[in-house]
Amino acid sequence: MIRELRIKDFAIIKDLEVCFSGGLTVLTGETGAGKSIIVDALGIALGGRASSGLIRSGCESATVQVYFETEDSPRLLEDLGIESDSGGMVLRRVISTSSVRNRAFLNDTMIGVQTLSELGGDLVDIHGQHEHQSLLSPQNQLKMLDEAAGLAAERKLVTSLFDQVAEAREKLSGISSGSEEKNRRRELLSFQAEEIGSASLIEGEDLKLEEEKNILLHLVRLRELMESAYALIYGADGSAIEGLSNAKKSLEEAASIDPGAGQPLEFISQALPFLEEAAMFLRSKKDSYEPDPDRLTHVEDRLEVIKKLKKKYGGTIEEAIRRMERAQSELAGLLEEGENAGKIEKELKEAEKKLACAAEALSSKRKKFALEAEKAIMRNMKELALEKAQFMIEFSSCETGPGGADRIEFLFNANPGEGLRPLHKVASGGELSRLMLAIKSALRSKGVPVLVFDEVDAGIGGKTAWNVAKKLKELAASHQVLCITHEPQIAGAADIHFIIEKEAVPDGTKVIITEVKGSARQEEVARMLGGKLTDASLRHAKELIERGLSS
Repeated sequence: MIRELRIKDFAIIKDLEVCFSGGLTVLTGETGAGKSIIVDALGIALGGRASSGLIRSGCESATVQVYFETEDSPRLLEDLGIESDSGGMVLRRVISTSSVRNRAFLNDTMIGVQTLSELGGDLVDIHGQHEHQSLLSPQNQLKMLDEAAGLAAERKLVTSLFDQVAEAREKLSGISSGSEEKNRRRELLSFQAEEIGSASLIEGEDLKLEEEKNILLHLVRLRELMESAYALIYGADGSAIEGLSNAKKSLEEAASIDPGAGQPLEFISQALPFLEEAAMFLRSKKDSYEPDPDRLTHVEDRLEVIKKLKKKYGGTIEEAIRRMERAQSELAGLLEEGENAGKIEKELKEAEKKLACAAEALSSKRKKFALEAEKAIMRNMKELALEKAQFMIEFSSCETGPGGADRIEFLFNANPGEGLRPLHKVASGGELSRLMLAIKSALRSKGVPVLVFDEVDAGIGGKTAWNVAKKLKELAASHQVLCITHEPQIAGAADIHFIIEKEAVPDGTKVIITEVKGSARQEEVARMLGGKLTDASLRHAKELIERGLSS
């Protein structure tokens, strides 16, 4: 879920920070207060299209940062090769007026905007706008349908069998390729394995050799330093040990006369053994710093060999070793492939047969569930003031892939007499938001963990508004739901309620977001009911909130 959203110098927002929690959160406020700007900023942070025109007037850059807390954080970060020790993810987008207009970061690691967009699509659905709506993609529609139908095991089986078929076909393709090409491949792999293997590389060896080279290049200076330190501690007249020994004798004589004068004796007695041990170490160390041109030449030659192999095979010793292992493995496979061709052909036929059966079984269960899902979605649509609209899950056959042999498309028709069309061609944002709510509520899959509805209540009221509130509340049991609304019924059902306001300040306009509770929340709901605060509107607001909390 989204735990924190920080917006700086974006549109009319100077600096805004808001913390979220689970359940249903509503954002209310007067028209033009900046509610949709907050949703727009969130969309930008998730990889939406951005331009310098979104930067606050007089500023050079705008920043939007979102902190996510999700169980999938470790997996998602691992897939991107990014480490994390916080258990969460921080997505940050910077828009600048400079030549570097857009930068995206994940946990302070720069990533591409495309990667950010893909990651954002897995985390948040924003409904009411056409950006970041994973449900508009037929591929995601199929995934959602399977999750809602509980077909994870069947889909996993199809994916596994598809991978087996693909692997077997790839092996056969390699075997059937021209012998001349295979011979060249064998020669290349053999050369790579021999070139890397003959060097007997050891992980971390280059770092140790660089350290040794640095020592060998400075042997004379190191010996001078050790000899100087040794002389000061032990070897020279007036050394530290000699001085301490004389001091000890003096204090011993003084202590024989005045026992109180011998207090430092214990410290001196303790210090002398340490100095003597240091002197022994320095004497041994300085004698080890003997010039060795042959060793230096050997180290430099070895580093040059390692440098060439690293440059040629991946940039690191570890990658070069892995390249050798892959070459050895592929070479072994090429040498044995002729013997395995017949076996692979048999495995391929068996896997293709199993894949066809599994895909057919998956398709049958999908279609059966889709009929029930259509009915549930249509019921929800009627409750959400889309009683004249039509909805259908259209199936068509496609080449069998990891998701089976079905292609589906959610089709929608808002007005009688018009043909059913794919969701991405639906024009009305309000209708689209309510349709998404109907679909999400009916399917109830885990899917994307955060749902944002921007004015899902457009053009509704009364009983329909209560039905929308009820659906949002149901979704909030399994998702984090954020909703911008003008409907008091929806505001009354919220677990968390924020008011968005703006005020004039000397340098422009300031957007303020405040969580309201108790009487302040009651007053806001009363304002939404009629604009003026009266005893009647406050009583009505209280009833709405109590009804919403109990629903």
